[in-house]
Amino acid sequence: MGHTYTNVLLHTVFSTKDREPLITDAIGDRLYAYMGGIAREEFGTLLTIGGMPDHVHALIVLKANVALSHAMNRFKSLSSGWVKKTFPEVGPFAWQAGYGAFAVSESVKPSVIEYINHQEEHHRNTTFQEEFVAFLKRHNVPFDPQTIWE
Repeated sequence: MGHTYTNVLLHTVFSTKDREPLITDAIGDRLYAYMGGIAREEFGTLLTIGGMPDHVHALIVLKANVALSHAMNRFKSLSSGWVKKTFPEVGPFAWQAGYGAFAVSESVKPSVIEYINHQEEHHRNTTFQEEFVAFLKRHNVPFDPQTIWE
């Protein structure tokens, strides 16, 4: 076979440093648009993005020749630098050190997009920490409850 064919869909989740509510209405839409450009230029395609003041969910399609760790490093470092430069009034903006990334099949892509696009509704009853632990459990990702938030 002379070509490579992939469809690597990943639901990524990461928070601001110390889960500070820094993604305000004033910067959210522009930040998300900028992150779409980062995805396009650096590692693949951003299908949708959304979140809350303290965290972001993104559904991405990863190019076949890009490692997830590289993609997430570029996604987070370039976007945090842009926020610092574009919105200095926000203060010391940073993302948490880690992230979650969960494989998504094409068959559930519409429901994941719906979930990401309706974060405000979801978080009326669930905190970020509860949501993230639920993702880890649902995807059988081992974690230490004592150190997860360090």
